[in-house]
Amino acid sequence: MQLENRVAYITGGGSGIGKAAAVLLAAEGARVCVTSRDLGDLEETVQEIEEGGGEAFAVAGDIARVADVERAVRQVVERWGRLDIVFANAGINGVWAPIEEIEPEEWDTTLNINLRGTFLTLRAAMPHLKRQGGSIIITSSINGTRVFSSQGATAYGCSKAAQVALCKFVALESARHGVRVNVICPGAIATDIDSSTEMRDADEAAPPLAFPENPIPLSGGKPGDPHQVARLVLFLASDASSHITGTEIWIDGAQSLLRG
Repeated sequence: MQLENRVAYITGGGSGIGKAAAVLLAAEGARVCVTSRDLGDLEETVQEIEEGGGEAFAVAGDIARVADVERAVRQVVERWGRLDIVFANAGINGVWAPIEEIEPEEWDTTLNINLRGTFLTLRAAMPHLKRQGGSIIITSSINGTRVFSSQGATAYGCSKAAQVALCKFVALESARHGVRVNVICPGAIATDIDSSTEMRDADEAAPPLAFPENPIPLSGGKPGDPHQVARLVLFLASDASSHITGTEIWIDGAQSLLRG
């Protein structure tokens, strides 16, 4: 198996892309720790992995809190003695609204979870990854990287653009230690992240554009599947991508090429 004897730490592993990636990486031989704020969802992920013959455990916590992140990473290393793969996937959509209607606290919540959470994850994991090298994969988005027309998505898009910059800085910084850092930028994927979106007068922030009836050319307009993204995560986590770092990869069926 591609990831035999490797240890993976996945944030937002209770559902959607994070869960699909956790199950796939475990099927390929990795031992997996999943984390999010909802322990119930995490336990379902762990159960699915164990039923498939894999090894996993869950740690509940808030990725925007230093203590929670450091505790989770510490438990991974105490349990398995190493850390090889980090999938910094947890995030929210937050409030989508005209800029003057976004409260500073709402802006802070989106940036704290999406950007601060990614920073804290990489900060806690890096000393362990440097011991033998490894792979970091960050979930960004088409928003803020190729697409700037999503009405009201200013806070979300800024957090996602900043994740790409973070990737590139850390990729260069950590390359001499054999640590690779890459970003995936999904388009519309059939997950429950939309439940974390609060739309408020977002139509007022809509640009004067006409979008095509088929917004995702490659799939006939249908959103992608979390398992398609999981296979990209597996590629970036494995030795098959050993010469790729500091790179963003869009996985959106050409959606962003129409909406940029």
